[in-house]
Amino acid sequence: MNRSGNFQARLVAVTLNVSTGGMIPVRRVVLSLIVLVGPAMAQGKNTPPPQEEIAPPVATVPYDDKLARLAEVLGSVHYLRTLCKAPGGDEWREGMKQLLDSETGSEPQRKERLTAAFNRGYRAFASVYTDCTPAAIVAEERYRNEGATLATEITSRFGN
Repeated sequence: MNRSGNFQARLVAVTLNVSTGGMIPVRRVVLSLIVLVGPAMAQGKNTPPPQEEIAPPVATVPYDDKLARLAEVLGSVHYLRTLCKAPGGDEWREGMKQLLDSETGSEPQRKERLTAAFNRGYRAFASVYTDCTPAAIVAEERYRNEGATLATEITSRFGN
């Protein structure tokens, strides 16, 4: 018998030797505890403690902030060019897919961050512009220029 089995046997013997006059409720409580605690005590020695799930460290690169801004710009330009029915509207979404494939291959957290930035840029203009207005055309041009500047900065500073 293991240690917890010996403990249970002694506890049962003690509770059975108690006189029955007025002690029945105590015996019931003790027996109930044995039934409830006994299996847990028997398993406590043999089961390893639960393993904490350790999240893999989030990979970051020095240009992640600029890359996130570029993704946001791509989302904005994609929305505005689609809204204004400009030729090559899907080029921007495809560009984002290529960016994700080349930059975040096996890094799901980075992929999620960049995707969220793209969606944030898309939604920002979707909440403002519902029609292609002259202001939307100007905004698209400015964002395209900002995207080109960001791409140039990233590749010239951090490119191979």
